[in-house]
Amino acid sequence: MELGAIGGFLVIVALVALLIFAFVFFHFFGVWIQAWASGAHISVFTLIGMSLRKVNAALIVRAYIQLHRAGLHTITTEEMEGHAMAGGNVQNVVNALIAADKAGIPLDFKRATAIDLAGRDVFDAVRMSVNPRVIDCPDPSKGRTTVDAVAKDGIQVKAKARVTVRANLERLVGGATEETIIARVGEGIVTTIGSSASYTTVLENPDNISQRVLEKGLDSGTAFEILSIDIADVDVGDNIGSRLQADQAEADTRVAQAKAEVRRAAAVAFEQEMRAKVQEMQAKVVAAQAEVPLAMAAALRDGKLGVLDYYRMENIKADTEMRNNISGESPSKE
Repeated sequence: MELGAIGGFLVIVALVALLIFAFVFFHFFGVWIQAWASGAHISVFTLIGMSLRKVNAALIVRAYIQLHRAGLHTITTEEMEGHAMAGGNVQNVVNALIAADKAGIPLDFKRATAIDLAGRDVFDAVRMSVNPRVIDCPDPSKGRTTVDAVAKDGIQVKAKARVTVRANLERLVGGATEETIIARVGEGIVTTIGSSASYTTVLENPDNISQRVLEKGLDSGTAFEILSIDIADVDVGDNIGSRLQADQAEADTRVAQAKAEVRRAAAVAFEQEMRAKVQEMQAKVVAAQAEVPLAMAAALRDGKLGVLDYYRMENIKADTEMRNNISGESPSKE
């Protein structure tokens, strides 16, 4: 009886194991047979491990098949699985590796995954290496359509450039973006125009701008390689020099007027001060004249001045007034 019970238990266990195996086999059968038929052999246990690690086994298998069919046999499923678990885009990396290999561009799996994990589109970078991109400078989406600069003669020049760049996969991780290229090219254009003696020099040879800007190595530290800088359009703007001179002349005029107003105010103040001093002196004269009768009275009282002397002095004053009236002169008010 005991042997029969044990045998029945073993049969049940075997049936359960067989059912689990059948479920797993049929679950991964389509993926496994696809890999086997493509020559990219992957064991069922590897597929089961991917499922247990929450990795999309079908995605890994399809990517693995693509690599093998493209002749890239050095990349393993473990590497792709690790990249998927790190949050990377496995399909994009595989497409980039295949495209780079066909185009003869050196790109290994480690660098491709680093570019992908850095947030860059590695497949788009490879396509940009094969097919260079043209960037407008300045960027019209930012609201500006021309780069404005002033030559030494004061004439404003408005330029528009088109920069042809190619992605540099070696500097893609940590390299600056297109905005840096646009800013550097714009700065180079402004510097070149500003160092020109006349605006006519810029209009006659606009290619000098692109040549001088290219010589500065503006693509250093960026994720791109500048192939060419073409000046698409050059226009003449305002006469900034004349405007600045006019503004300066107006400012000088205002300063001169302010200084003249200060001097006029000082003169008016000095005149008022002198008038006040005249009034003060006149007051002192009047005070002194008021003391004359008192002095004469004191002299008469003390006997120092006689009555005849007084009358003689009054006659002299009357005679002087008469002579002044005859001559038409006003009598003195002293």
